[in-house]
Amino acid sequence: MLKKVPHTYVIIFILIVFCAVCTWFIPGGEFERETTVVNNVEREVIKPGSFQFIESQRQTWQVFSAFFDGFVNTANIIAFILMIGGAFWILNESKSIDIGIYSFLKFAKKWERSRFLRKLGINNIILVGIMFIFSLFGAVFGMSEETIAFTIIFVPLAISMGYDSIVGVSLCFVAAALGFAGAFLNPFTVGIAQGLSNIPLFSGIEYRLFMWLVINVVGFVFILRYAGKIHKNPEKSPVYEEDAYWRHRNENSNMEFAKSVPRGAWISFISLSIFLTLFSFFYPISNLKIGNNEIVLPAVPAATILFIVSGVFTLRKSFHYFVLSLLTFTIVFLIIGVMGYGWYVMEIATLFLALGIFAGIASGKTANEITKSFIEGAKDILGAALVVGLAGGIVVILEDGRIIDTILFYVSQTMEDLGKVGSVSVMYVIQTFLNIFIPSGSGKAALTMPMMSQFSDLIGISRQATVVAFQLGDGFTNMITPTSGVLIGVLGIARIPYEKWVKWVAPFILILGILGFLLLLPTVLMDLNGF
Repeated sequence: MLKKVPHTYVIIFILIVFCAVCTWFIPGGEFERETTVVNNVEREVIKPGSFQFIESQRQTWQVFSAFFDGFVNTANIIAFILMIGGAFWILNESKSIDIGIYSFLKFAKKWERSRFLRKLGINNIILVGIMFIFSLFGAVFGMSEETIAFTIIFVPLAISMGYDSIVGVSLCFVAAALGFAGAFLNPFTVGIAQGLSNIPLFSGIEYRLFMWLVINVVGFVFILRYAGKIHKNPEKSPVYEEDAYWRHRNENSNMEFAKSVPRGAWISFISLSIFLTLFSFFYPISNLKIGNNEIVLPAVPAATILFIVSGVFTLRKSFHYFVLSLLTFTIVFLIIGVMGYGWYVMEIATLFLALGIFAGIASGKTANEITKSFIEGAKDILGAALVVGLAGGIVVILEDGRIIDTILFYVSQTMEDLGKVGSVSVMYVIQTFLNIFIPSGSGKAALTMPMMSQFSDLIGISRQATVVAFQLGDGFTNMITPTSGVLIGVLGIARIPYEKWVKWVAPFILILGILGFLLLLPTVLMDLNGF
């Protein structure tokens, strides 16, 4: 009889205890830190050569208090998940997403009339199209936390297409992670790392574009092969039992567009139109940042006009169409907000909360009914939010034990006398290893790049190569590290047990890890532009 796999909470607690044990054997240490301005933003960075050993703080009963501190440190992500869960529960009760998915798949079947498209596979074209968009978002503006919201959309889509929740998560989260790893304009990883290394912002973009394409090809092929296997036999999915929740929800959905339009839909439309029109007067011009470049556009007014036109046409058909229009323009304003105004989880959560409320009004719900639906949604997603807080306790133990800097110091010493290829490879391994304990890309850049860039000068490696080692090491393991609040949140929403996800993603991470090493070699063996 096979032993039962521990619950995700148990796995996280074991990791917390392991980290606490490490504080008894790894000596404490710290680097001196200083504040520097990187891309017009103040960052706290370490001073190379300033490491000194200090007394460690051995962790004991703190394995329990770490949960509390973990919840405090990840409160923004927890609140984000609860608000997203509540908002989408209201949205889902309108059945608009389910009907929209069904109608889209019904429309996609018409493409089978084309022999060429039929040979490629209609489903494959849809999957690649969606993944390409999210990978592009990851490469350009570092999409990460935003994928939590999209998980609720793409998991039901994947299930409806005959796949599983793993494929649904791959469409948004994994695709964005691939783009994040091969980023060519991401200001939160490449931009900060290059700024800290004192090299031109987003230089070497030609080779990064090549890396992004190669990583996408390998990643998409892996996902499509898995998706094809599941499509042939859904019961082979490791999460087949867990996906019963999504299959049951799809089966109970009425797949017909409503012919009537509640009065609340017009109220919702008129209220939003007035609000967005006023919003357009306050923000007539937006500076959309794409890497180091800015595009000046009347983005808000343009989106407002399109929303009003779309609202008039959709309301003449069905309130379901109007709710789908609401969702579409929520995504449009999300992109404008992130690229033009630096929106983060608070603004994004607020945006989706507004979506849920106005979708509820458009569906004809009363204020009490909308409130009840929101509470149900938050309750349904509570497990995912709890896991994020628990996972945050791992980092708390390492920080309170004062051993993170010691680990960084020890691993940096392994690069001495290894040659160019050996040194850049060790840098890659170090960044990959540290990503387990420091999942924040910008935070890890501030910790490692000042020291790594100066060390690269001593051994004759381009600072650009050091940045590449950082971004590849920072990117791939985001899909497996238990300290990533985004990963844990996505898995919680998709109802995928962490242990099953690890079993599926581990071979993928291994392939990507080897690919990352191969992509590093040209940075020290070839004369590349910008290196």
